[in-house]
Amino acid sequence: MEVYAGFLEYTDHHVGRLIDAMQDLGILGDTLVYYIIGDNGASAEGTLNGTFNEMINFNGAAAIETPEFMAARLDDFGGPDSYNHYAVGWAHAMDAPLQWTKQVASHWGGTRNGTIVHWPNGFNARGELREQFHHVIDLAPTVLEVAGLPEPVSVNGVQQMPLQGVSMAYSFDGADEADRHETQYFEMFGNRGIYHKGWTAVTRHKTPWLLVGEEVPAFDDDRWELYDTTNDWSQAHDLSKQHPDKLHELQRLWLIEATKYNVLPLDDRVGERLNPDLAGRPTLIKGNSQLLFGGMGRLSESSVVSIKNKSHAVTAEVVVPESGAEGVIVAQGGSIGGWSLYAKDGKPKYCYNLLGVQRFYVEGDRPIPPGQHQVRMEFAYDGGGLGKGGNVTLFVDGDKVGEGRVGATAAMIFSADDTCDVGMEGGAVVSEDYGPRGNEFTGEVNWVQIDLGDDAADADHFVTAEERLKIAMARQ
Repeated sequence: MEVYAGFLEYTDHHVGRLIDAMQDLGILGDTLVYYIIGDNGASAEGTLNGTFNEMINFNGAAAIETPEFMAARLDDFGGPDSYNHYAVGWAHAMDAPLQWTKQVASHWGGTRNGTIVHWPNGFNARGELREQFHHVIDLAPTVLEVAGLPEPVSVNGVQQMPLQGVSMAYSFDGADEADRHETQYFEMFGNRGIYHKGWTAVTRHKTPWLLVGEEVPAFDDDRWELYDTTNDWSQAHDLSKQHPDKLHELQRLWLIEATKYNVLPLDDRVGERLNPDLAGRPTLIKGNSQLLFGGMGRLSESSVVSIKNKSHAVTAEVVVPESGAEGVIVAQGGSIGGWSLYAKDGKPKYCYNLLGVQRFYVEGDRPIPPGQHQVRMEFAYDGGGLGKGGNVTLFVDGDKVGEGRVGATAAMIFSADDTCDVGMEGGAVVSEDYGPRGNEFTGEVNWVQIDLGDDAADADHFVTAEERLKIAMARQ
């Protein structure tokens, strides 16, 4: 929590710099500023114990982070090798007196945020409170209205969906104006709620810190609550038994709104939805092969074919100088999880970083000679479920130079913001063999090809020009 507080102070400082710059430019008075305190309620994804690496929970391995595990890493919280998060108790404390937390879209603790609106030359009100109900979808309509711009019907030839929000400009100098945003549905992972003219009907379906493997009830078995939020804004007094007809009315309205805005069918999976293969959703990258080139970098995890839970191969064509090979050929992820193919002391080497908890290394038995060569890593996945291990084999120009074992793998995600880089690795790095600076490959990386499943099988463990052409043409 101290780390989180420190980051808030850091953020506030730099927002202040932005405001100061607008003041210095003489435009602050004419600028409509929205300062929204958070994008949802405080998060409970840090589990009951807190977490040193939030991705551990996202991969369904939260049991690893015992209090002893946490205490042993206390001095590293907030450092480059952490992806820490406060515990559930802190989330509840920060959302109090509202119920629940982020992910729980039903209750105000998961959704309601304080907002500051500043526009000195745009309205006369100063230091006042507004009670009208509004939602984040109302920001765009507000900006369009005050700027005198029409809602776009088409952008770059693409017809636009109509904006679903309501401008809140009427409230700027209208403290007593009636609400114009009268109805709003909420849903996340099956947690549902609806606001309508001062009443809310809500139901919590899932527990926000149990991201993988929670046994959840059928949607029809969820218990709904009813609140008169005009007089009970903290949703402290459930009136569902006193007003069953009102509850039934709002439940029916939620279903109407959910149908209208494509919420159905409900999907209460969490961690599984990070994996497109399990979620059954479209991906940015399709197929079983992808070709990358030297100099590519900062590629998000969703823009690279996923090697998770399947056999795969990574092949790179490199040019090694006379001084020898050293540095990163290709890497994905970072210190909290990922993999890297690189050269160490001239030899090819592979590191699989399991959630920052354990690193598995496989090293070649001979240096990569000077000149143009192919370095290849083949990963034979054990199968039998998610997050299993596999056998790793290293090749240079089709000749086997090393083999080893990876005991377990990340099932869902490496990182929320670490990336894939060719020819170097930025940020917090995967392997302990090199640091965040000076890890560039000493020669050239011409291209890297990632193959999945059956496409990773190659009898001679060498990618020919014809095979590369086939992949390149498939990506036109």
